[in-house]
Amino acid sequence: MALPSVMVLPLLIVVAAGVYYIYNEVTQFMSKSLVRNKVVVITDAVSGVGTECAHLFHKGGARLILCGTSWDKLESLYDSLTHDADPRETFAPKLVILDFSDMDSVEDVVSEVLECYGCVDVLICNSSVKLKAPVQSVSLELDRNIMDINYFGPSTLAKGVLPTMISRRSGHIVLVNSIQGRLAIPFRSSYAASKHAAQAFFDCLRAEVEEYGIVVSTISHTFINASDPPPVEEPEPKPNALAAFIASQLTHGVRPSVLANEIMQTVNRKRKEVVLAHPIPRVALYLRSLFPPIWPPE
Repeated sequence: MALPSVMVLPLLIVVAAGVYYIYNEVTQFMSKSLVRNKVVVITDAVSGVGTECAHLFHKGGARLILCGTSWDKLESLYDSLTHDADPRETFAPKLVILDFSDMDSVEDVVSEVLECYGCVDVLICNSSVKLKAPVQSVSLELDRNIMDINYFGPSTLAKGVLPTMISRRSGHIVLVNSIQGRLAIPFRSSYAASKHAAQAFFDCLRAEVEEYGIVVSTISHTFINASDPPPVEEPEPKPNALAAFIASQLTHGVRPSVLANEIMQTVNRKRKEVVLAHPIPRVALYLRSLFPPIWPPE
């Protein structure tokens, strides 16, 4: 007996929602199993994105090395990760002080990181500093500080762990960059310059180390929206998957948890280039590539 035509569309929607749910469940399970026992280094682990990454990878059973500029904040993160954690399923994180504004200390930091487990499987370069100012008001000292944190720091750290990855013929380096590493926006000259430099370096690195089985990924995202969501006074009906997806595309900025999940998926799927942006920045990116004379707008 054939189904009435009016029932076909709802049935297809139900089937699609079921497949989407099962896919998400399988993906989350695989995410945890793929990073288990992997040595994962996260820079600026005490930031919003870094903290979200630390929780994700820790739950997945990774051997974490958490880097940051504040020992107190690192210890606080350590406590939040190990509290009620099952020692049979997780590893206590290692803590390392890392400040890219002091480039002279990076060599010692590399040695300390490698001493933790003897190797690095995944390096997540998450450190960044932002600046919005007219070009003429930015001093050379500030320019250099931004370049140290956004470019020289991540590239130097990557160079430091690279020999062990080459000798083992495996490894994954992830640069958490910005869409401003691909687009030039007014009043972001120093920031955009540092992000363009980092993007170019890791693009070149990817081509150089591919023969050794090393994966290099770059994630270009829009600005991080770390503000708390508005409180919901009354319970609202749960939206379907399609409505939730459309709402996320219209949300301003990227939440730390969303970016952290994207980083986890990038590591698991070994994706090389990821753009995490909503429609308008994506259109601007395509305009910049296809029609350079009209971007940036005057």
